[in-house]
Amino acid sequence: MELISVAAVAENGVIGRDGEIPWQSIPADKRQYRNRIADWPVILGRRTFDSMRADLPGTAQIVLSRSQSEYDVDSAHHASGVDDAVAVVESLGFDRAYVIGGAGIYDLFQSAVDRMVLSRVPGEYDGDAYFPEWDRDDWAVVDRTDYDDFTLEEWVREER
Repeated sequence: MELISVAAVAENGVIGRDGEIPWQSIPADKRQYRNRIADWPVILGRRTFDSMRADLPGTAQIVLSRSQSEYDVDSAHHASGVDDAVAVVESLGFDRAYVIGGAGIYDLFQSAVDRMVLSRVPGEYDGDAYFPEWDRDDWAVVDRTDYDDFTLEEWVREER
């Protein structure tokens, strides 16, 4: 099972403020993000799920929550932790899932993810949600693409 974190991250590690991104929308980043995750299940927290209800990403949403919930969405599945989320993804017949936030979910999965696809947004922003710290010695950049308003980096975990 391959787990991949996908996030847009400012220079100071900020990924959100009050449940929103703190920078102006970047259409090219949204497009590459949506295209990347379109055919795969996504793992996300309940608040992130609720904020995306109008346009749910991925083929299935694995929603991590401390309490069992009904989501009124056929593609949404509950999970109580990392192992449970992986088991749900595998039960759906997939061998890959994208971890898409929020901050607590990124932190919870950081030691389990195999790859990170990070949209590096220039500038520092005020925020209340941060991408988790990680040891760059454990990771290698395998791809970097410059766009007008962001740089897309793909990181792969070094052999454990």
